[in-house]
Amino acid sequence: MVERQQQGFTYIGILIVVAMMGTALAGLGQYWGQIGKREREQELLFVGNQFRTALELYYRHSPGTDRYPQVLTDLLKDPRVPDTQRYLRRLYPDPITGKAEWGLLKGTDGGIVGVYSLSEHEPLKKHGFTLANRSFEGSEKYSDWVFKNPALPPLQPAGQTGQPGHP
Repeated sequence: MVERQQQGFTYIGILIVVAMMGTALAGLGQYWGQIGKREREQELLFVGNQFRTALELYYRHSPGTDRYPQVLTDLLKDPRVPDTQRYLRRLYPDPITGKAEWGLLKGTDGGIVGVYSLSEHEPLKKHGFTLANRSFEGSEKYSDWVFKNPALPPLQPAGQTGQPGHP
């Protein structure tokens, strides 16, 4: 009879250990998920700033009048000059969505003045941005992170190919 009671306690002990391991693994999974999201955010900031710099360089190096690129591929090889002029090495995919598609903010001439992620997810990072990205403070979704040069001329009203509400 004593052996039978001990077997029951062993079974309960194993169930408790399995439940504790499940809880620990769930917590670890959430932790790793947060780390992955934070890394994708950092990559979005890097890639977005690469696009911002490339768009500004394209605009500043326009022969004759200043113009924005009409399509993102113009940043890979500037069609306005006979020599090869590159502003980006490649078109980066959106690190948050994993897709090559970006939201495009159009200027008054119809050219692209900014890019943004199409993700509607809430970012982890809300504060502590660099000076170039300070407009991202308190943003509620990644699509609010618009990578454009604020010193460039005024923008076309929202709703062109950009998202409503983007300045």
